[in-house]
Amino acid sequence: MSRSDVTIVGAGLSGLACALRLHQSGISVSNLEASDGIGGRVRTDRMDGFLLDRGFQVFLTAYPEARQVLDYADLDFRPFYPGALVRFSGQFHRIGDPWRRPLDGIRSLFSPIGTFQDKVRAGRLRQQVRAGSLEDLFRRPESSTIDALHAAGFSEAMIDRFFRPFIGGVFLDKNLEISSRMFEFVFRMFSLDDTALPSNGMGAIPEQLASQLPEGTVQTNAPVVKVQEGGVTLESGEEIRSRAVVIATEGPETERLLGEKKRSAMRGVTCLYFAFSEPPFSEPILFLDGDGKGPVINLCVPSQVAPSYAPPDMSLISATVLGCSEDADKHLEAAVRSQLAEWFGRAIQDWRHLRTYRIRHALPMQVPPVSEPFSQPVRIHPWLFVCGDYRSVASIQWALVSGRRAADAIIEAFSR
Repeated sequence: MSRSDVTIVGAGLSGLACALRLHQSGISVSNLEASDGIGGRVRTDRMDGFLLDRGFQVFLTAYPEARQVLDYADLDFRPFYPGALVRFSGQFHRIGDPWRRPLDGIRSLFSPIGTFQDKVRAGRLRQQVRAGSLEDLFRRPESSTIDALHAAGFSEAMIDRFFRPFIGGVFLDKNLEISSRMFEFVFRMFSLDDTALPSNGMGAIPEQLASQLPEGTVQTNAPVVKVQEGGVTLESGEEIRSRAVVIATEGPETERLLGEKKRSAMRGVTCLYFAFSEPPFSEPILFLDGDGKGPVINLCVPSQVAPSYAPPDMSLISATVLGCSEDADKHLEAAVRSQLAEWFGRAIQDWRHLRTYRIRHALPMQVPPVSEPFSQPVRIHPWLFVCGDYRSVASIQWALVSGRRAADAIIEAFSR
């Protein structure tokens, strides 16, 4: 039997952020992770010299909480081009951020991805989402994103050709049923600073958090079967004693440990990785499916953003498919190749398939109503606390905030 002040179940971003805050406050922590590695949904595998994030992910450097807890210089963020190439009617059309790429922004005015008036409305939207504090944003009237876009006057062409593949890819929701508050938050973050990848993969983010904890704080392959006042019991039968317990696992596992019967509604995603000697495009840019034909909603060449994602003279290509298709890998791969052959030609037949990830619990649904993330309760019992973005709102920003808020609640409780 081992003992610490606090036991944290789960070593994803929220659990690690909670552990780090407690450690910095002089409180001893045991951080238990059921899987073989830290990071939760933010993990990176290494394969034949490639870095494979578990599902295509990006980091928004404007996240205010991340700026407080992460060392950006050490993570060596590499930015994407601020815009996208939208595939529509047999061609790629560039949509550039006119504030950071003025010439491309001017050219975008004449693209068929929405009308001239849509581009003006996008400018108004940018101004709107950047106004006020984040607290203000999450207190605004709420609707679904699709209703908010219609209310703002955007044309069906702009919604179908840009917002569905772009925002639908961010939230894994092509129907745009997600909360307008979450849409406005993410649109704000995109407009304030870079969209980027760490040079050593997204998994470098949790690794940096864990590196600041004392050796032995985080234990992997340590599934917890029961939480109770005074500690937890591992699947091995070992008991970890502590004054407080924090559950920082994904929604379904948290509900199991709490004995809750409800099931968290989650969205799934499938990501296919390919390798090839030449990139399909020379810029670090995101490709969007403006035709809506699928199955690929977006495509990225991570090695064009951060060259360390692939061995020298090789390119890594990531294709995202919404949902967790039950099709066998070979059938899904064939459908993806068929679509991408229309985009890039016969050369894609020579792309080498590296791996397919099916991530069933990728994101919470986040349909209205979405609660204000600064006031969600984190204390369940005097000894039991919870954190994680599924309890609040989803993103790296809110996972880190949730972990910090749980830690602050424990620090306050211990000080009484």
